[in-house]
Amino acid sequence: MRAGPRWSPGRALWRWLEAFAPLVLLAVALPPTSWALGSPEERLRQACNTCRGIADRFTQGLTDTAKKNFGGGNTAWEEKTLSKYESSEIRLVEIIENLCDSSNFECNNMVEEHEEHIETWWFKWKKKYPELFKWLCIETVKVCCPAGTHGLDCVACRGGSESPCHGNGHCDGDGTRGGDGSCKCKKEYQGEFCLDCSDGYYNSYKNDTHSVCTACHDSCKTCTGPTNKDCKDCKEGWLRNEEEACVDVDECAVEDSPCNSDQYCLNTDGSFSCKGCDLSCLGCTGEGPNKCKSCITGYEMKDETCTDVDECAQPEKVCTRENTDCINTPGSYKCICSQGFEDKDDICVPSIKAEEETPANTSSSDTHEDL
Repeated sequence: MRAGPRWSPGRALWRWLEAFAPLVLLAVALPPTSWALGSPEERLRQACNTCRGIADRFTQGLTDTAKKNFGGGNTAWEEKTLSKYESSEIRLVEIIENLCDSSNFECNNMVEEHEEHIETWWFKWKKKYPELFKWLCIETVKVCCPAGTHGLDCVACRGGSESPCHGNGHCDGDGTRGGDGSCKCKKEYQGEFCLDCSDGYYNSYKNDTHSVCTACHDSCKTCTGPTNKDCKDCKEGWLRNEEEACVDVDECAVEDSPCNSDQYCLNTDGSFSCKGCDLSCLGCTGEGPNKCKSCITGYEMKDETCTDVDECAQPEKVCTRENTDCINTPGSYKCICSQGFEDKDDICVPSIKAEEETPANTSSSDTHEDL
């Protein structure tokens, strides 16, 4: 170690054990599957993710400590005698202590296991290899691979490391020591190298190393180009016409409507929907009271529109009880007692008014008698 406040891996380990001994004991006591879950492949991926997280936190630590110094009373003497804070052991310790959350066992275990490597990089290789992730995780600890490669030997993904899956998918294990390098293609693409188009897409451009798949016309199940004349097969709800183009089938044009009697059929591209008739209609051909085939009771057809019948305006009274008034409602009417009457046993009788209360007599205590 360089000159300065004494610090060593042994002391760091002791401090780590003081802080995390309960976690270590718990991990030892539990079955291995409770803290090392997953297949070997998954553990390889997790190891890379853990190392990447450590490198990222270290980079953040450099930023957080960039403007600090030793914190003593004589900074000039400290920098001259001990070394500059920028590359000091003290700064390294401060950063390492914040690399992992206390509950992250995998992270803390990896830092403890490879702390000497981090020290070596800090004091010896940082200037030559400024990227900690590449030096530590890929080249030294060897739990990660360069982007575009995978597996224990970091072999190229399918399609090449420069453009895995030809840019149209994700390489299994990309950047880790796991995975088989197979391609999981985007929805537009298929095939081992994601160069072929899925159903519903066509190649608008393709060569040996690049492919662009574009959506077919809405009428096409498969196609060779962008229009409805380029369909290989029509989608359900579309038919090929005499011009060899896929056109919409009008399901609503048939004699027997596919909808219920209180609904009308609305054609859509490749399909149809059923909409409810107006409340005044008894069957309909479209939206609104002017599209009724006939009218329900309480409505009559006027100017080809179902219109409410005002029962209260009929020559013959519909409210036959005495002292009643007729109130028209949409499609019907109701009879209510006239003003000043109330319903008693289905008869409108005069309302009983409450007697007005007599004003209270003035209390004797309110009077004043001169003495």
